[in-house]
Amino acid sequence: NDLIQIGVCNNPDLNRTFMAVRSAEAELGASKAAYLPNIALTAAATASHSKGQYDLPDANVYKDMKVKPYSVNVALNWLLLDFGGRSATTDMMKAYMEQAAFGYNAALHDLVLGVHSAYMDLLSAKEVLKSAETSVASYKKSYDETQKKYQVGKAATSDLLLAKTTYLRSKLAVTAAQNTIEKNQANLATLLNLPPETKFNLVVPKKDDSSTALAEKMPVEKMIKLALDLRPEIKAAAKSKKAAQAGVSNAKSAMAPTLALTANASYADRWKDDKPFKDGYPYTYGGDVGVVLNVPLFEGFSKSYALAKARYDYRQAVWQEKSTEDAVKNEVWSAYQDYKTALASYTINQDVLKSAEENERVSRASYRAGKETLLNLLTVQAQLATARQELITSFYTVLVGKSNLYRSIGKF
Repeated sequence: NDLIQIGVCNNPDLNRTFMAVRSAEAELGASKAAYLPNIALTAAATASHSKGQYDLPDANVYKDMKVKPYSVNVALNWLLLDFGGRSATTDMMKAYMEQAAFGYNAALHDLVLGVHSAYMDLLSAKEVLKSAETSVASYKKSYDETQKKYQVGKAATSDLLLAKTTYLRSKLAVTAAQNTIEKNQANLATLLNLPPETKFNLVVPKKDDSSTALAEKMPVEKMIKLALDLRPEIKAAAKSKKAAQAGVSNAKSAMAPTLALTANASYADRWKDDKPFKDGYPYTYGGDVGVVLNVPLFEGFSKSYALAKARYDYRQAVWQEKSTEDAVKNEVWSAYQDYKTALASYTINQDVLKSAEENERVSRASYRAGKETLLNLLTVQAQLATARQELITSFYTVLVGKSNLYRSIGKF
């Protein structure tokens, strides 16, 4: 749980998905702005200097003109009626936001599964290392016993060399296990956005039914039904279909007339020392209010094609939802079968290990008594090493399979 909390806070992919949710929220807010009026303020101030000729009794032939007018204008435009265009856009953006939210939930589930699987892989690798070290000690013991027999003439040179070779080769498994630990440790650290050299002190799960059994026994048919209700991918697909349906409504409204309210207010004046208007050029102000009806008549069939595209997008979303449901059903079924197989394999491997341990004990005693060959002893030891490793692998395969089954259902 501690590692999952770190992953939720640090994982870049999950945080990127969360930002997608916030982005969709912002788009929804922007779509609601269409219900509000647009108000714009325009201000202008200029200065010009020129000369002109005026035919006035008291005017010079040429007189300087210095003009510094300024003006202010406020304009309002408010869409009153668009036959459902704004509501369709808002519904579409809301559906996209909800789709992004369910996408975040799916990413969260994937992260939990990824951390759990990497956790189990690392634990498995550490136990495999211990098993390999145990096998090395066992082969070393056989090599020492063969050396003693060789010194008293009870073992051939070929037996001594075979025991030595087998002992040395067993060390390769230790090296491979150490390499696997380092890589699995880096995989877990990457999910948590930590340096790959980070060391972890992991808690080993109990090897009993509390770890391997499901929290609740139910038939696979019920699991599939539960997954169809819980999986965020299905809910996201449903929201995508809803958004596409709103897109059809939006495309239809684009072909309808719109009615808008417009209003303007303006004021203009000049500086009092403007020439030749020094003695009082009047200021102006005014305003107007009106309604504008916009009726689209012909735009090259672009809106007709846009409506057709929206309808096809909706049908595509319908089939995508069905495809997602089918994929979830198959995922639950496969995960359930994998879990059952892993659990059966783990039970069998427990019996196999017990038999291999007893076989190794009897074979070693027979070898010491001179009743069995070294080759047979080494074969038995190899079987024991394999049984030990397969039991470890099968146990953690059950735990990972259990997590995969919960993930396929959409329930952690």
